[in-house]
Amino acid sequence: MVVVMAPDATAEDVAHVVERVESVGGQAFVSQGVDRTIIGLIGDVDSFHGLNLRAMAGVAGVHRISDPFKLVSRQHHPDRSVVRVGKPGAQVSIGPETFTLIAGPCAVESAEQTSEAATMAKAAGAAMIRGGAFKPRTSPYAFQGLGVEGLEILARVGEDVGLPVVTEVVDARDVPMVCEYADMLQIGTRNMGNFGLLQAVGEVDKPVLLKRGMTATIEEWLMAAEYVAQRGNLEIVLCERGIRTHEPATRNTLDISAVPVVQADSHLPVIVDPSHAAGRRDLVVPLSRAAIGVGSDGVIVDVHPDPEVALCDGPQALHGTDLRALAQAVRQLPPMVGRSPAAPA
Repeated sequence: MVVVMAPDATAEDVAHVVERVESVGGQAFVSQGVDRTIIGLIGDVDSFHGLNLRAMAGVAGVHRISDPFKLVSRQHHPDRSVVRVGKPGAQVSIGPETFTLIAGPCAVESAEQTSEAATMAKAAGAAMIRGGAFKPRTSPYAFQGLGVEGLEILARVGEDVGLPVVTEVVDARDVPMVCEYADMLQIGTRNMGNFGLLQAVGEVDKPVLLKRGMTATIEEWLMAAEYVAQRGNLEIVLCERGIRTHEPATRNTLDISAVPVVQADSHLPVIVDPSHAAGRRDLVVPLSRAAIGVGSDGVIVDVHPDPEVALCDGPQALHGTDLRALAQAVRQLPPMVGRSPAAPA
């Protein structure tokens, strides 16, 4: 069961609802979004019905949700959400009215490389910069990222180009530190099922980019988002990045159908990562076009000034002609599906 608070509900109104639920042995999890507060209830539903929660001050509605994911479901939130990233006055909106391009280096290698990549990304129409300071890799011998130094570089470059930054956090213990540098926290595919990490990012006041696990079903992906939401953070953007199948022609198989399926089930924005899905530069732009056409709320792509010497995922990084083709697609195609390219407010 979910209690949806009115936009003008006070903290005292929320506290009174929590107290009443707990008085009958239930648990109440408060999730705060930009536009509304939602309280997820756990316990005996029949006992909740006797509380007359609908009549309490500040309550807009009470809903019994059949989906296993309560807070991220559209059953109580029919309108799709908008997630805002960045500092007040320079926020980027990710949601149903806009198409958001997020671009930058897969890994932060140096200040010069990151600055060049970010400048290229902004010129191509990017509204946000991506960059990895911590890189969980399949091989322990592969480049693992610059760590805190990478975070410092990324934050400086974001300030220089005037765009919010998103970066991956891989350990729950690092969440407070990464929050000091990043405008948005990314949970990578390998950590989608790291429930301690999901709960940790759910407890901070930063938007979360949650990538789909490489073998995860859509329901498992949404349940991972529920872990974040249940801890209080409703500012979640989902990212389809390809799933592992029997087909070896691409690194992963981009499940483009997941975008409208998830948008029908959940109010959260959904973007696509064609770079990590394909693993091939020549496929990134065609898959980005497909993402726009199917109704994705954005794409996140790799950009590098010199992919031949990249320390991470050079074969999929865009530059030159390919990046110009992406820029053209982002300018021309979103208006054809009723969207406008996103830009910082």
